[in-house]
Amino acid sequence: MNRRLLQRQRDFFNAISAVMAMLCVTTALAGLPAQAQTFTVLHNFSGGADGKYPQTTLTLDRGGNLYGTTNRGGLDYGTIFRLTNRGSGWLFNTLYTFRGSSDGADPFSPLLFGPDGALYGTTQGGGQNGDGTVFVARPQATFCANVSCPWTETVLYSFTGGEDSFAPQGHLIFDEAGNLYGTTAGFSIAGKRPPQGGYQGAVWELVHANGAWTIKVLYGFYPDGGPYEPEGGVTFDHAGNLYGTTVFGGEYNDGTVFELSPSGSGWTEQLVHTFDSSSIFPQAGLIADEAGNMYGATFGGSYAFELSPLGNGWSFNNISLISTGDGPFSDLTLDSQGNLYGANYTGGQYGQGNIFKLTNSGGVWTLTDLYDFTGGSDGDAPVGGVVLDANGNIYGTASEGGTSGWGTVWKLTP
Repeated sequence: MNRRLLQRQRDFFNAISAVMAMLCVTTALAGLPAQAQTFTVLHNFSGGADGKYPQTTLTLDRGGNLYGTTNRGGLDYGTIFRLTNRGSGWLFNTLYTFRGSSDGADPFSPLLFGPDGALYGTTQGGGQNGDGTVFVARPQATFCANVSCPWTETVLYSFTGGEDSFAPQGHLIFDEAGNLYGTTAGFSIAGKRPPQGGYQGAVWELVHANGAWTIKVLYGFYPDGGPYEPEGGVTFDHAGNLYGTTVFGGEYNDGTVFELSPSGSGWTEQLVHTFDSSSIFPQAGLIADEAGNMYGATFGGSYAFELSPLGNGWSFNNISLISTGDGPFSDLTLDSQGNLYGANYTGGQYGQGNIFKLTNSGGVWTLTDLYDFTGGSDGDAPVGGVVLDANGNIYGTASEGGTSGWGTVWKLTP
C-alpha cells in the first residue's frame, strides 16, 4: 500500500464516517495523559538505497536486532532492512532490494521468522503475474564477514489473480507442520479490483513437502453481501479454526470478523461479528491471548475490541475508543501482562498519529497516550504496529516525515 493509496483509502473512509467522526471529536477520550517517555529516532530513511515509506510492523530477533521493509525506495519497489543493536547505537543496512519483476514489488506484510530461521513475507505486486508473491529471505549460503552483506530472496509462490486472488497484505502464520497461512486482499496498491464475479480476497495455505511449496485456497470471498477484502491475515484458535477480519461486507458493509472451520476436505466460513456505525473498517488482523480471547481494532471509529469465547459462540465488546482520528492499519501487540499496544494512523495532539497502551485491570481497560507524532523529525502517519523487547522498550516506524520526509524507525523507552 503506497502513500497515494493510503490517502485515497483514508479519504474514502472519512467520507463514509463523517458523522461518526464528528461525534468522536466531541467526546473526550477516557484515557490518561502521556507518561514520561524517551523517544529516539534510530534511522531516517533517505529515499535512496535504504528505501522509503516503511509501512510494516518491525520484527525483533533474539539478539534485539530489528527487521523490516519499505514499500518503496531502492529501485522504487521496496527493500528489506535490518537495524543491528550495537549497545550504544544502531547500525542500518539494506538486506535486499526488490527489482519489481518476478522477485516481487511493494512489500507490506510484517516479516516472520520461520522454523528454519529465515524471514518470510509477501509483496503486493510483482511475481510471475504481477499479482504479488510470498517470499523467503536468508543470509547468503557462503560465509560473509561483513555485517552489511546482502541476503538472497526466493519466491515461494506468485499469485495469479484467480481463485487465489491478489495483493497479499496481512501477517503470516505457521502451523506446527511448517505450513504457511495468509490472506490476499483483492485490492492492489494501484487500486486494481477483481474482474466481475471474481474473488475479492482469499485465505490460503502454502503446504511445504519434499522441499516444495503448494498452495491451497481455503476460502475465497465475493462482494455479494458477505465479507470481502481481508487485509489483516488470519489467526488460529486452540481448536485449529482460523479467524480474521474483512474491511468490507456484512449487514452494513462496514466490515466483519469471520471464522473458518475445517470441514471434511474443506473449510466452512461463518460470521462472528458484523461491524456497524459504532466502529467500522477493521484493517488490522486479530491477535489471541492464552485464554483464547481475541483482540483487534477498527480504522474508522477507532475502537479497540475484544472477542471472548461464550458457549459455542463469541461475546463482542468495544473495549476503548483509541483515537479521535484514524485508527490502526496494523495488528495490536499484547505484552506478558495482558496489556495492548498499537499505533493510530492519525490523531494525537498534533493529528499526525500516536502510540497508545491499553492497560487491563480486572477486565477494565485504561487508555494511555504514550507518544504523539509531530510530523517533523520524529515522523508521522505510522502505518505499522509496534513491537516490545524484554525490557519493555517499544519499537516502530513512521511511514512519512523524518529529516528527509521518507519515514523513520524509532524507539520509545519507558
